[in-house]
Amino acid sequence: MEELQKALQDRGLTVTGLPEKGRCLYTTKDFYPGEVIISQEPYVCVPNNSSSISRCDGCFASSNLKKCSACQVVWYCGSNCQKLDWKLHRLECQVLSRLDKEKRKSVTPSIRLMLKLYLRRKLQNDNVIPSTTTDNYSLVEALVAHMSDIDEKQLLLYAQIANLVNLILQWPEISINEIAENFSKLACNAHTICNSELRPLGTGLYPVISIINHSCLPNAVLVFEGRLAVVRAVQHVPKGAEVLISYIETAGSTMTRQKALKEQYLFTCTCPRCIKLGQFDDIQESAILEGYRCKDDGCSGFLLRDSDDKGFTCQQCGLVRSKEEIKKIASEVNILSKKTLALTSCGNHQEVVSTYKMIEKLQKKLYHPFSVNLMQTREKLIKILMELEDWKEALAYCQLTIPVYQRVYPQFHPLLGLQYYTCGKLEWFLGDTENAIKSMTEAVEILRITHGTNSPFMKELILKLEEAQAEASYKLSSKDE
Repeated sequence: MEELQKALQDRGLTVTGLPEKGRCLYTTKDFYPGEVIISQEPYVCVPNNSSSISRCDGCFASSNLKKCSACQVVWYCGSNCQKLDWKLHRLECQVLSRLDKEKRKSVTPSIRLMLKLYLRRKLQNDNVIPSTTTDNYSLVEALVAHMSDIDEKQLLLYAQIANLVNLILQWPEISINEIAENFSKLACNAHTICNSELRPLGTGLYPVISIINHSCLPNAVLVFEGRLAVVRAVQHVPKGAEVLISYIETAGSTMTRQKALKEQYLFTCTCPRCIKLGQFDDIQESAILEGYRCKDDGCSGFLLRDSDDKGFTCQQCGLVRSKEEIKKIASEVNILSKKTLALTSCGNHQEVVSTYKMIEKLQKKLYHPFSVNLMQTREKLIKILMELEDWKEALAYCQLTIPVYQRVYPQFHPLLGLQYYTCGKLEWFLGDTENAIKSMTEAVEILRITHGTNSPFMKELILKLEEAQAEASYKLSSKDE
């Protein structure tokens, strides 16, 4: 711990233990929006390979892949990634190659992550690969497992997969209980590695980053540059303040956020947003994000359940919506939602679009205009329409989501920046250069804080904005002539 404190001290950080929160990361200097607070390579990581997609174990690329000829489990995009990973994969390859073909297919990413955890520890203990103050197994041992908070069913599952890991490794010195505890640590502490557009690529364990606690009103954001985890300030973080990131999707009611945190991370959040639970502001916010709309289309009021539980009353104009009316529309939405699943599995994209449009039409009658459910339906429509290259309709739905994004996310949130970017790309493609410049400028203003300016993704975004600006200038000068 002393060595870690010394390493963090040079970065303007310190670890403090609090009885109610455990270890916390605090600043010993000021950090400003866009400034990197801390970054870390993973102790171990794996790509989220599945039957439909495979990724390189080194860089998570999904093209030009070749499978390891020995174990037939791991993929690489080329000799460079294979060489960089060889010391660890050599051992993993040996243990995986002992399994028969069918058992190898059952080796999930989470099992591989656990295997790599123990193999990396062995390599560091044997001095085959170096360990440092921010890259060693003792940091993993210091992570909280929450074993006493886990229900019996989950404990049994951990024991079963721990037994499988034990059978694969065949190391008698490691107990099943220890492996099960590490699975619990991974569940609470591992991070989903995403690309610059926040699409999941894999899972990694970053023991120092894991010290950072959660807040539904964070002052920092975690993004990834390849496999490197980077935490940047999204507001001024003064000296002596705790560094806080969000573990979950924060666009939801306090009850929804609390439920997600309790189920996944086994704690109750007491951030400034969550301590308002039950207060009028919180009730209003929940009713807008996850509740129903007023019957009067011209009214923007929110509805609350009547004391007699027979309906919902608009808190602005007093109009009442019956419980039966709401249940009827909600039931229709539910039936159509199930239909989309069947249509998606059949690959019938046009039918999927038509069905989602019907859902959106019903949800507009049912939910408040700033409803998260309505926003999510529109996001699905954008994705499918872009796959179908229906750029005009995709843009129309994208523009509808922007006001909701502005309301549910803070000023500097990567999802808001990315939505502006999507809007800008569509506008530019459709010839609306003026609005494309506005959207991409908004995107740059947000994403330069959350993503920095040096990544290939950000360089491409800035280049696109400059090209759009040059195009607009050319059009303007042509008109003047």
